[in-house]
Amino acid sequence: MTLQLVSAGESHGPALVAIVTGLPAGLVLEQETIDADLRRRQQGYGRSPRQQIETDEVEILAGLRHGRTLGTPLALVVRNRDHANWEWGMSPWPPEGEPSGKGTKPVTLPRPGHADLAGALKYGLADVRDALERASARHTAVHVAAGAVAKTLLRAIHVTVEGAVLDEEGLRARIDEARAERDTVGGTVEVRARNVPPGFGSYATKEDRLDARLAAALMGIQAVKGVEIGDGFALAERRGSEAHDEILGATGGELRRETNHAGGIEAGVSNGEEIVVRAAMKPLPTLMKPLASVDLETREAGEALVERSDVAAVEALAVVAEAAVAFELARAAREKFGGDALPDFVAAYDAYVERIPWRTTH
Repeated sequence: MTLQLVSAGESHGPALVAIVTGLPAGLVLEQETIDADLRRRQQGYGRSPRQQIETDEVEILAGLRHGRTLGTPLALVVRNRDHANWEWGMSPWPPEGEPSGKGTKPVTLPRPGHADLAGALKYGLADVRDALERASARHTAVHVAAGAVAKTLLRAIHVTVEGAVLDEEGLRARIDEARAERDTVGGTVEVRARNVPPGFGSYATKEDRLDARLAAALMGIQAVKGVEIGDGFALAERRGSEAHDEILGATGGELRRETNHAGGIEAGVSNGEEIVVRAAMKPLPTLMKPLASVDLETREAGEALVERSDVAAVEALAVVAEAAVAFELARAAREKFGGDALPDFVAAYDAYVERIPWRTTH
């Protein structure tokens, strides 16, 4: 038994869609809880005016009845309100009538750092918009909705997940400087998961290693260029006596650590300590002062596409990364505890933590 997530949708298309399979029956979902995370994703210093157009709300089309999951696929939808300005340019079918609104002209000047050129070459595209619409970070909205569902499932076994920006004050100062120069900036976020029991993931195969799975989940987010777990790259500069977390006994037979350099994961398996992961985000590639490019149609030198963009979206990344980590941990929990109904899932968890010498903090 595992969770799976498939999403679809373009940045300026009619809607974003996600299908979540593998949820147990009987999980109580609240629309306000999901919508609150969608609002968090839209907030943050340095975001673009589009966030004033989109007021993201989740719709659930299947898999839920009277607020409880049915154990069947859950269909989540987040509408793109800005699609009203792109109806001709992003029509799923060949549009009728005269071109109107946005997206009527082909994009032939790819942006360095975006999917524009690589996508056009890979898929043989004459209009780069056919690549950039899906590659846009806009579709993370529906992943945040799925992540909110995953966090609800994790709370049933006392696991909490929280993302935050590192050095928020310094980030805001850099954003102010970049905005004045019509530039963009990146930053680093951290996600912490508390009360994750030992035993999520496996060292048996590389595909099952929890650290590899979390790294893939975070690297799969737009603009993320680096991931570390625990003290990460800093461990390469330390001796083993300084890098590893000693195992100590405690009253009652539990095992404990006084340090957490490993970030809660050893040999691809959660060890019962707080899971700590960080993701580094590059500056966004759409610049109001565009970089040099080449027109794919004429092969003449030019400047890259200029389209509405954030100066920074690091605070939004904290929410998206939180959702990605939560979904991967929920997936690991479903694999370990199974259960067609929520009580079965929780009972398996309770039996497991009763067996192992692990002291929870809830």
